[in-house]
Amino acid sequence: MDSLTGDMRQDDIGAPVSGVKTPVRSGMVKRFAGLAFGAIVVVSLLAAGTRYWLEARHFESTDDAAIDSNTTQIAPRVAGQVTKLLFSDNAHVAAGDPLLTIDPRDFQARLDQARAQQASASASLQQARAQVLVQQAAVDQAAANVRMAEADMLQAKQDYDRFQAINPHAVTRQQIDAATAAYHSAQAKVDANRQMVDGARAQVRAAQAQVLAAQASIEQAAANTQAAELQLSYCTIVAPVAGIVTHRTVDAGNYVAAGQPLFALVQDGRWVTANFKETQLAVIRPSQDVDLAIDAVPSVVFHGKVDSFQAGTGTVFSALPAENATGNYVKIVQRLPVKIVFDDARAKDYPLAPGMSVTPSVRVR
Repeated sequence: MDSLTGDMRQDDIGAPVSGVKTPVRSGMVKRFAGLAFGAIVVVSLLAAGTRYWLEARHFESTDDAAIDSNTTQIAPRVAGQVTKLLFSDNAHVAAGDPLLTIDPRDFQARLDQARAQQASASASLQQARAQVLVQQAAVDQAAANVRMAEADMLQAKQDYDRFQAINPHAVTRQQIDAATAAYHSAQAKVDANRQMVDGARAQVRAAQAQVLAAQASIEQAAANTQAAELQLSYCTIVAPVAGIVTHRTVDAGNYVAAGQPLFALVQDGRWVTANFKETQLAVIRPSQDVDLAIDAVPSVVFHGKVDSFQAGTGTVFSALPAENATGNYVKIVQRLPVKIVFDDARAKDYPLAPGMSVTPSVRVR
């Protein structure tokens, strides 16, 4: 028994039963597994980093970018009380659609007054033209009187010449004086009628001047009528272009002034304005392909192209441009706005609004 027991103890100490791991061996296995896993992680990170570097070096990207569009501020051209809103907030409208009406009664009254003045000017023109005809008839009558007076003067002159040619003793002195008086009277009548012709012609010219004045009055009245019609048309505000009506600041019943902003019209076109660092621009060119990741549509990567560069950095066009000609100048990397247009038909299927954040990646290699 002792020997058997001793053998058993010897087996327990020197020769462990097969399949049972000792603590030393188990620790070595765990250490080896940890080292292998660490090596795999390091190799994977190196591979991923290398792949990312090889891929990223083909792109220039920035997170300082946003959706942009043309926005038209709508304001009335005339003052008045708003009578009706003809659109819904954030609704899409087509060019020419009526959007808002202003009380037109004052402007309609002005138009009626202008039309009445135009009709009065037309009547004055007709009257002036008739006066020209009357004065022209007076000229013709005066000319006829001149011819009659000239005929009478011719006869009186012939009688006068005969009395002067015959023997003075053959006629009486009274007859000679009468013939002389008749001749001079006929001359005076001719001169008087010629003066009447000149006066009548002057009246014609005056009447013609009245015609010109009446024509000018008609043109002025017509211009006033057109201006009144235009002012009346301004009482209905229509959409100048197609787009989405938004940012409304007016309600029916409000009194609005000319030039007061009432709402904005965001036009249909969309593009991306990306502010790249000036150090990135050396490899960016127009027509390069761009991948556009929009925060509002995380599941879609849109495609675009570089369109153009703004002719000046952002600080140049800011409200308070930086004054670099000072003693405390510090160089700061500037950013230049770059316009990127969508080259993807899917962009029309999503409500892309101006101001949405975008991360563009320009393929430069």
